[in-house]
Amino acid sequence: MQQIPIIDFMSTDAPQQFVNSLRDTGFGVLKHHPIKQFLVESIYDKWLQFFLSERKNRFLFNVETQDGFFPAEMSETAKGHTVKDIKEYFHIYPWGQVPEELKDESMQYYHEANQLATTLLQWVEDFSPTEVKARFSEHLSSMIDGSQQTLLRVLHYPPLTGEEEPGAIRASAHEDINLLTVLPAANEPGLQVKLKNGEWLDVPCEFGTLIINTGDMLQEASGHYFPSTTHRVINPDGGKIERSRMSLPLFLHPRKEVVLSERYTTGSYLDERLRELGVK
Repeated sequence: MQQIPIIDFMSTDAPQQFVNSLRDTGFGVLKHHPIKQFLVESIYDKWLQFFLSERKNRFLFNVETQDGFFPAEMSETAKGHTVKDIKEYFHIYPWGQVPEELKDESMQYYHEANQLATTLLQWVEDFSPTEVKARFSEHLSSMIDGSQQTLLRVLHYPPLTGEEEPGAIRASAHEDINLLTVLPAANEPGLQVKLKNGEWLDVPCEFGTLIINTGDMLQEASGHYFPSTTHRVINPDGGKIERSRMSLPLFLHPRKEVVLSERYTTGSYLDERLRELGVK
């Protein structure tokens, strides 16, 4: 069965391996990357306490700007599905609301992950075929320069109670909207990717690795050369149903005016997808 390789960020052929993995599976998994694990662990621990408190309800999201806390009853329903995901989350933008005691570490991660993403986008462009590069309206790495739409989502998948809606899972099968998603391995497993043959494959989630996947905007900009791969987070079983799962995806969005293709700018594409998700 196909496996997603774990790539050493420091190896000389890491860029080529990474882009090959994105092309083949839509995912690339990195070890020995620059993001500090103690920062990720600290963010997970402190945000979990926030989600377990009633204080979260003071930061309810703004409908127009989409920043703030999204309670479980307002969670997303994945495109093509009718049952909401079992999760709650907080949207962080540099200009948006963030609890003061959580802001410094969250923004440190936001900026460090953005910086790393610039390198990864350059890798993607460097190892794209000439005809794919020609489609990009500007350098991929410059598309995110000055973007106000790149989103850090702090996700809490609560323990299961047995009273969940039939068919509900932590995150139904979906594709991401953005260019790339940068995701530190969660504190619990569950992430799976759908292969071209329809089989579901567990994504390597060794604590300390960094998981990158392509989104719809990169698929659109590359003329579908890079697939936006379907993925999901399945429910745990056994004793693990009693554990929370924390996740910290950074969704890289180009500036609103960036042209993705003849059909879309970033702004028009994002607006269309948010309406499909029922969150706007």
